[in-house]
Amino acid sequence: MEQHTLLERLARHLAAGNPDDWRDRVEQAAGLIAIMKDPDDAMAEAGDGQVWRAMIDAALRQRWSIAAAPAVEPPGGADEEGETPLAPDSVTGNRAEWVHLHHSGEKPK
Repeated sequence: MEQHTLLERLARHLAAGNPDDWRDRVEQAAGLIAIMKDPDDAMAEAGDGQVWRAMIDAALRQRWSIAAAPAVEPPGGADEEGETPLAPDSVTGNRAEWVHLHHSGEKPK
């Protein structure tokens, strides 16, 4: 049995009424996953928050390889919550560059 990514499983769940249209739900699924990026207090007590954030970042980066979702995504992409469209020239050729992987207290480059 094939193991689908978390992002694809969530998109398929969101498209339950129209299972063939799950690719149209990839951005919505990515937005939901992005909301979970920072663990709440109970989650932080249960485990390593840095590991959790790295796992969420990995799940979010998969959105670029899952579905041909250009019709859903603005031409330059969007921020991780899907709320702010990014112009095509606002990021480099790395489509996952919007994921900022720095630790608290570390200055972004």
